[in-house]
Amino acid sequence: MDLAFNKEEVEFREQVKAFLSSSVPPLAAKRVAMGLPVSPKDVIEWQKTLYAKGWGAVSWPVEFGGTGWNAAQQYIFEEECALANAPLQPAFGLKMVAPVIMAFGWPEQKTKYLPRIIAGEDWWCQGYSEPGSGSDLASLKTQAQRVGQHYIVNGQKTWTTLAQHANMIFCLVRTQFDGRKQEGISFLLIDMRSSGVSVRPIIMLDGEHEINEVWFDNVKVPVGNLVGEENRGWTYAKYLLGHERTNIAQVGKSKRELRKLISLAKQQEGPHGRLIDDIRLRDQIANIEIELNALEITNMRVIADHAQGEIGPKASLLKIKGAEIQQQLTELKMQLLGPYSVVHVKEGLNLDWQKPSGLSHYPEYAPALTGAYFNYRKTTIYGGSNEIQRNIISKMMLDL
Repeated sequence: MDLAFNKEEVEFREQVKAFLSSSVPPLAAKRVAMGLPVSPKDVIEWQKTLYAKGWGAVSWPVEFGGTGWNAAQQYIFEEECALANAPLQPAFGLKMVAPVIMAFGWPEQKTKYLPRIIAGEDWWCQGYSEPGSGSDLASLKTQAQRVGQHYIVNGQKTWTTLAQHANMIFCLVRTQFDGRKQEGISFLLIDMRSSGVSVRPIIMLDGEHEINEVWFDNVKVPVGNLVGEENRGWTYAKYLLGHERTNIAQVGKSKRELRKLISLAKQQEGPHGRLIDDIRLRDQIANIEIELNALEITNMRVIADHAQGEIGPKASLLKIKGAEIQQQLTELKMQLLGPYSVVHVKEGLNLDWQKPSGLSHYPEYAPALTGAYFNYRKTTIYGGSNEIQRNIISKMMLDL
């Protein structure tokens, strides 16, 4: 596949640029540009802006409110959003649970949930991992027992991203206890406001509250919230993970961060002049750029496959290399900071932070870089660890 876009695609890129230049909220863009956390309010407002434009879900079919864009258009849009420092759209709803509902949900579920997702009216989180059930997800223990027209759910999920803001969670639960463990799992949609749901924060190394434990204590869930068939949730979970792994690649974001890395290397002075003049650093940057170009081509192929309804092992390639590139970028930025990389000031993640006199030379972009370094240690683990992805590739692509 050639990334030399045709005339219509070049014109489309200009349309996207024009819209983004006038529509991305300046304050949110500043936070994104500096690598600072963006509030859920900013994310939802941006989703509503895109929805009003008709661009709320660029990968969705037209019948569900999507744009019907081809793979090149989807790629151009996401790349330009990253370069314009637009907030990320709420991926758990748009890019994870929505495709599952479209493919396996009942008509009533499609009518109820899809319009709310694309309009930014619901915030979803993901209930997959449990203590002791991460990479071996099929060993999960959260159970749902059917009583009349409800399931009674009991158990615990962990590492649940932004659950403190969510009003809905899609959950894998055990509904059968004999036979192969993969065959006893079901896929439930649960209202986070239900009695018996509790959220407990997990504070990360950078001091941020991004992930949580979610507990279910005799939570009543209507049978109508079961997606597809009972005990077939493992099939739906794998389908969702294909979409999640594609989203993890974040090619546009990595291209933006690569530009930022090069800019910082030009600004920073070392013992022998600008850091960008260090040949070893330039080699490292060049290697990342080459790998990112290869990832870009693969990403386009996977987007094209998704448009044809194919969710295959290529998504595992995206997940592996996308995660590794993100980590490499944060590692190099930390090297550029030198001794300042040792210091992490959580308060520096606020736009109005005033540096104390003892940190007068501490760069304003340092807190975000050190925070990102801590945070991006997880990229090779979530969405299925990179080791698991290599197993998938060896089995499904290499026939080993």
